[in-house]
Order: sequence, then C-alpha cells, then structure tokens
Amino acid sequence: MCKYLSIDIGGTNIKFGLFDKSGNLITKDYTSTPNNISDFGKTIDKIVKKYLVNIKGIAVSVPGKVDSKTGIVYHGGSLHYLDQFNFKHILGNKYHVPVEVENDGRAATLAEIWRGSMHNIANGAVIILGTGVGGGIIVNGKILRGFHDQAGEISFITLGRTIDQNNIVGKLCSALNMIEKCAKHKNLSNIDDGKKVFEAINNEDPAIWTIFKDYCAAIATTILNIHSVIDIQRVAIGGGISNQPVLLRQIKVELFTAVEKSPKIAKNIELPEIVTTTFLSDANLYGGLYNFLNQQTEYKDNEL
Repeated sequence: MCKYLSIDIGGTNIKFGLFDKSGNLITKDYTSTPNNISDFGKTIDKIVKKYLVNIKGIAVSVPGKVDSKTGIVYHGGSLHYLDQFNFKHILGNKYHVPVEVENDGRAATLAEIWRGSMHNIANGAVIILGTGVGGGIIVNGKILRGFHDQAGEISFITLGRTIDQNNIVGKLCSALNMIEKCAKHKNLSNIDDGKKVFEAINNEDPAIWTIFKDYCAAIATTILNIHSVIDIQRVAIGGGISNQPVLLRQIKVELFTAVEKSPKIAKNIELPEIVTTTFLSDANLYGGLYNFLNQQTEYKDNEL
C-alpha cells in the first residue's frame, strides 16, 4: 500500500503524519519548530528518515507566500529563514521521492474541500483564526489562486480608512490578540490563558464582552466584504477558538445586525451559511496530502 508523509510547518510546532493514499491518517506526532535554518534541516531530516523506507512522497504545508508549482517559499512568514527555500528541489534531491508544498491557509482549505465543510461547495471561504488569519477562497469548487498566486490572503484585507498594520484583518481578527487583550482587562497572570478568557466570555463578563463583541464584528465585516465580491455559499470558521460555540453564534449575530442596519444591503445581499471547519489541528496535514496527490500525475483524475 502506498504511504505518504505529510509535514505541517508552523511557527511553534512541526506536525507530521503518515497517510495512506485514501487519506487515512495512520500515525502522527509533532516537534518544536527550530529558530534557524541549520536546526530546521536537522529536524526535517530526522522526521523524514523515520518514515523514508515506507513512503512514496512528501507533502509540506508552510506559512508565507508559496509557489506550489515550483516549490519555492518566497516569504516564510514568521519563519524568515525559509525565505527562498525550495522544498521540491532540496527535499526531493536529498530523499529521492516526489515533494509538493502549499501555503498553510490553502492547505487547510484543501482539506475542507476534500473531506470537510467545503465538499461539493461551488463558492466558499475558509477563515482560520489563530496568531494571524489564514484561509482560502473557493470559486467553482477550486482554490482561487489569482494572477500573482496570492488570492485568498484574507489577512491583508483592510477594515479601516487608513491602510496600515493596525487596520488589517490579520491584526483585528487575530485570536491571539483578542485573547491577550481580554486577559489584560481581566488582570490574568497568564495573558495566553484562553480557557479563562472564554469562561468569562461565556458569562458575558462586562469587563471583556465588548472586546469579544467587537472582535466578532470585525470577522462579520470580513465575511461581508468577501461575500459582496464573490457571492459565497458557505463560510467555514476554523482555528482553535472555533471550538467555542459562542464564537460562531456571535459572528452570526454581528453579521445579521450589520446588514439589518442598512436596508440597501439587506435588500440586495443574501447572507451565506456560516459553519465551523471539519478539520481542526490536523487540517494542514490532510490538505497538504490532498495538494500532493493532485499535483502528482499519478492522481490526475482528482485534479483541482
């Protein structure tokens, strides 16, 4: 049976999983992401050599601007040492197996198209809320890539009149930023304590409810902006905080409220369905594999 190694490179951890060709996850693990290229190479080498004798290829998902055809990471996001790193060339030549690479947000979107919330959806959007904001846009059932291969960079949508870092979706809709802001208002000793923050949010604690409400309103505005241009059928919200039912509920409230305040918008815009993503922390492993299978000529019957 053909097996494949899928590697999800994140800013904090590198996750990796062994899959069969049907997309069944056989085993998975993770390790810390190194902070320099030398240690990164050693870490990847250790991961690959553990499975190399059993695999027919390597799938990679990585943050930043990625050319999935050439395998080049033009900008590695927070992992600057990956700038200009060519995964297909370097890993392929070293391990003598096919290698495919994709942006992490698109990988998560591909997972949803393949076996998740976007399966059989013609037009949709996946929004992943984390340290920043990732995701992808789906048009006619396929990932929208754009002329410069940068379509779906939701993080750079501007929600204010001034175009700067403080007014972009990546800042205003960052789950980490929202949690830290709430934690500071609650004087929590650990500003990353999402559990305590959401306990307070679920109780509509007045000290932080406005912060959370504004956060959901920013996400709702982002959805409306995307929807006004593409006319999407469904939006899937992902990321760790999407496990909190209050998040999806309040996004829907804010979106409905915003539209109802403008009769012109209400008359002309039919709102999309809003759901949570099917895949959570393993989304990029599945999506990276799906990208691999579709890029390889042996699996062209499922071409994207």
